[in-house]
Parts: sequence; C-alpha cells; structure tokens
Amino acid sequence: MSYPTTTPPPPTPTFLKLSFPAPRVLLILMNRPASLNAMSTAGQWEMHSVWNWLDDEPNLSVAVLTGTGRAFSAGADLKEWSSSMSDDADASQRMGNKPAFTPLSRRLGKKPVIAAVNGLAMGAGCEFVINCDLVVASEDAVFGLPEVKRGVAAIGGALPRLIRTVGLQRATEFALMGEPISAQKAYEWGIVNKVVGKEKVVDEAVRYAAAIAENSPDAIIVTRAGLRQGWETAAVERAVDLVLDREWAELQKGKNIKEGLKAFSEKRKPVWKGSRL
Repeated sequence: MSYPTTTPPPPTPTFLKLSFPAPRVLLILMNRPASLNAMSTAGQWEMHSVWNWLDDEPNLSVAVLTGTGRAFSAGADLKEWSSSMSDDADASQRMGNKPAFTPLSRRLGKKPVIAAVNGLAMGAGCEFVINCDLVVASEDAVFGLPEVKRGVAAIGGALPRLIRTVGLQRATEFALMGEPISAQKAYEWGIVNKVVGKEKVVDEAVRYAAAIAENSPDAIIVTRAGLRQGWETAAVERAVDLVLDREWAELQKGKNIKEGLKAFSEKRKPVWKGSRL
C-alpha cells in the first residue's frame, strides 16, 4: 500500500486499520469486532501514536473514526482492566493509570476528527464521540457512559466537555444514571450533527471530511484552535489571544495564506501546500 503522506503511518497490528478515502483525509477503523472494538492497552498505544502522526503529517487535514461490526467502541477493555486491579498486580501498571489511556478523549490535538458512529458507543467509546469535532451517527447507534454501573468513572475528559455541550442537567442525567440514549436523542441534545442510515454513516462522515479538507490546511488548524479554545477556555478574549499568539502567528508565516488571497484575486481555485503548523 502506498501512502499519500510524507512519512508512513505508525504500525497498527492490534486494533486499527488505516486508509485514505479522499485527499488529505485519513479513515481510522477500530477493528476488534469480537470485543465490540474495546481497547486493550496495546490498542490505546496504537491510537495514541496515530493521533500524534496525524497532527505531524502535513499532507493530512482531517480524520474519520469508525468501528467494525455492530459497535463503534465499547470503550476500555474491562476484562484487562479487571486483571490489572488484582492485589498482586503493579498498581502503576493499572489500565486507568496508563499515559495513553483514553487517547482520543484526552486529546486536544491540532486537526479535526469526525466520528462515524456505526453502532454502540459506550464508556470511553462515547467519550471519543463527545470529544470529536463533528459526529455522524447511524440511526441505530446507542450512546452511554455506564462507568458508574461498573465502579469506575468517565475520567477521559468527557464530563466537563459534556456539560459544555448539553448543559449541567442533561449531563448529570446521562453520566450519573449511566443509562444509554438513542442517536435521535443525542442529535436533539447537540452531541450528534447528523443521523443517517447505517449503510451511509461512513460515506457521510467522509463527505464532511472531504469538504473540510478542500480548505487551507493551515486555516483549518487555526480555525479549529479558535473553536477549541472557546470550548476549553472560560474567557473569550483569553481564547482569542491564545490563538492569535500561537496558531495565527504561524499561519501568517506560511505560503497558504498568500496562495488563498492570490487565488481569490485571480478568480481560481487555490493550490494548497501541506500544513506548516
């Protein structure tokens, strides 16, 4: 397989499959269907490496994440987690303490990730969805944070982000009851952008990704940073200042801002370079 990138992707032998369905778009397939795409520790490290590679790869602008089989992801591998909690196990090696634990839920990153939710999205799988930049869901998809029913907690960043998306009362209902909600309710609450038939969910997510990827790679990163800082940072002016001082300052040093403005003046489609940010 040849990669339209400057460097080959990191190896993904355990959990993920990677492909390139459109220019500047990476499709990431979680591929443990027998375990409902639950993440082992090895799978978490794979995902951690892929996100780092995505952000560093100048010829990629957007990623789409989906699952194989009837689940998007059931979250962390609870059987492995249970084994790591045995009295004779090294406490520092418990799954919840791993640096790569919930690698998408804790990711701020530079480039947008679109969730194509093909089925069950539970636990850390639901946390993935909550932290994605855009979400397309199958009409039979189900979302839940059942951690409280298993004696653990949604510690991957979903809880504060959920409050910002749906409000305290709905977030409390969702997280403290631990009951699943439908794709339609997730859409009504603002977690999901669009609900489609199961056979269309990946294609629709790729369509969104391809439309985003047609734009300036640098401008995508700066614009997402502005959105994320507004979501993650309390003060609006502070969020603006952070982006101006960092991402915007770098954008102005690159070739894409010149190309975009020149193409507008010449009434032609711009020819973008890889991102410099």
